[in-house]
Amino acid sequence: MSTFSTPSPGQERLRDLWRMVTLNRKVAVGLGIVIFFWLIAIFGPFFYHNNEALAFSDAQMVPPSAAHWLGTTWQGQDIFAQVIVGSRDSLVLGFVTGIITTIVSVIVGLVSGYFGGWMDEVLSLFSNIFLLLPFLPLAIMLAAFIPYKGPLTIGFVTVLVGWSWGARVLRAQTLSMRHRDVVEASRATGESHLRIIFAEIMPNQIALIAVQLLSTIIFAILAETGLEYLGLGDVNTISWGNMFYWAANSDAMVQGAWLWFLVPGLCIALLGTGLVLINFGIDEIANPRLRAEKEVKVKTAGAGAGEGLRPPAALNGSSFDGQGIGEGAINGASTSADKDLARSHPQNSDYLS
Repeated sequence: MSTFSTPSPGQERLRDLWRMVTLNRKVAVGLGIVIFFWLIAIFGPFFYHNNEALAFSDAQMVPPSAAHWLGTTWQGQDIFAQVIVGSRDSLVLGFVTGIITTIVSVIVGLVSGYFGGWMDEVLSLFSNIFLLLPFLPLAIMLAAFIPYKGPLTIGFVTVLVGWSWGARVLRAQTLSMRHRDVVEASRATGESHLRIIFAEIMPNQIALIAVQLLSTIIFAILAETGLEYLGLGDVNTISWGNMFYWAANSDAMVQGAWLWFLVPGLCIALLGTGLVLINFGIDEIANPRLRAEKEVKVKTAGAGAGEGLRPPAALNGSSFDGQGIGEGAINGASTSADKDLARSHPQNSDYLS
């Protein structure tokens, strides 16, 4: 005799979340783009090694061919191999930096909003200071004066200057939740502050944290690319940002080597598009108002295709008595807005009746 186990509420929520995510076209397309780049970053270097991407040759500034799909640099390095090998460093640095930045933002924002008082004032002071500081000059100054040049420096600078805006948003949300019934009940039962913060308040902000994480990853990738383009990273490593640096220093645009900087730029743009689509999809899933608006648009489109043009009052649940134009249509309108519309456009008899 077979027995069926009843799924727990947590499993049901995960199943519903997975179904909503997979049914959302924006999330599905965005995940496909991000997974595609991660597959390139993971398996690509097995086919194109780091030495091959850095190796010099006599085939300098060669146009695309069967031997070099995207051409070569002025030092004879294969551009396609550099794009493949550089994807790993760019993605790993961007995602790791984004995750660490989001963790710092979550801790500071939740702790500041929950405890309040002097702790909130101190943490808010630091957040406001970093919010007011301009990112690019501060990042350039820090990256230039740190002796070590490499991905750790880029990641450290990005985390240091990028955590404040997310912490500010989470603090505001936590302030509105710390006096809710579920939080007060947890305090009354003697739950610890850490458990209340991370087991009661944080789960209600998962959608906001996920959106913030994706935005921070985009910010980290762009910041890393910009700092490396300025020569503040390790120029002897291969990444999309360093490809921009060497292309600019070699006058690639003047020499007609468009693919040298165009392909890594398109990769960054496409990856950012995928992350933005996931961001928008999660926002639609987490925001009931956006879901309701989307359902109304779908129903309206279906009704318009089957029955012709509908009056606005019919879409709002109001009814007309079908008396034609003039006062009959005005009296048939169930809302003041419909009456004003009928008075201002008495010629639209089919529309109003």
